[in-house]
Amino acid sequence: MEATIYNTKGKEAGKIQLAESVFGLPWNADMVHQVITSMASSQRTPVAHTKNRGEVSGGGKKPWQQKGTGRARHGSTRSPIWVGGGVTHGPRNDKDYSRKVNKKMKAKALYTILSRKFKDGQIVFVDDISFAKPKTKDAVSILSSISKISGFETLISKKNNSAILAFSKKDVMTEKSFHNFNNILVDEVRNLNPLDLLNYKYLLIENPEKSLSQISGKLGEKKETVAKVKVVKTAKAKPVAEKKTAKVAKAKTVK
Repeated sequence: MEATIYNTKGKEAGKIQLAESVFGLPWNADMVHQVITSMASSQRTPVAHTKNRGEVSGGGKKPWQQKGTGRARHGSTRSPIWVGGGVTHGPRNDKDYSRKVNKKMKAKALYTILSRKFKDGQIVFVDDISFAKPKTKDAVSILSSISKISGFETLISKKNNSAILAFSKKDVMTEKSFHNFNNILVDEVRNLNPLDLLNYKYLLIENPEKSLSQISGKLGEKKETVAKVKVVKTAKAKPVAEKKTAKVAKAKTVK
């Protein structure tokens, strides 16, 4: 499986061999759904909170005597049946919504989504993105050039959740350059997860030779599998004069 690597000008810069175990998996909707719902549930922060009868104020005194009044017996105005009393079975902010997801299952869901996005033409590999200093103008120029690639026309125009920029390592200058884009998520490739991949349409992977090695290692892949990920750069032809000079120099050395 082969993919094209582009530069920041939107031009082809080489080819890369992709691992079938990462970008060639069939779609598994049930597994992806289970992982996504579990991750979303684990990120849930409970806000709604009601007080039970032990937390509301008042009610320390018995409303009236137990017998002789003709009314029903009550021990406290904190009872849920009283106005201003506690709430029965109400929402509580101490509830734990987290759900466990196996490490291998999460990685498998990540590979499945990557395979689907690659099949749909929503992944682009960029050789290098770097900034000497933070500059939004240069970041706009890069995104404009990449949006000229077939299938990525809406990279800039899409208002929400347009793309994830996955970098092989942390780069503060790059993060600051793309900070003003509210439709772009900048993160390290090691932090890619199924939930973010489904929330954003496109995926831009910088420095694919290093980035894909990190992705392939999430399932504890062997070195042989990771080694298949390598960049095949376009060879540059040497000038004829240089070749002749090299041959003459070699002949003199032999003598």
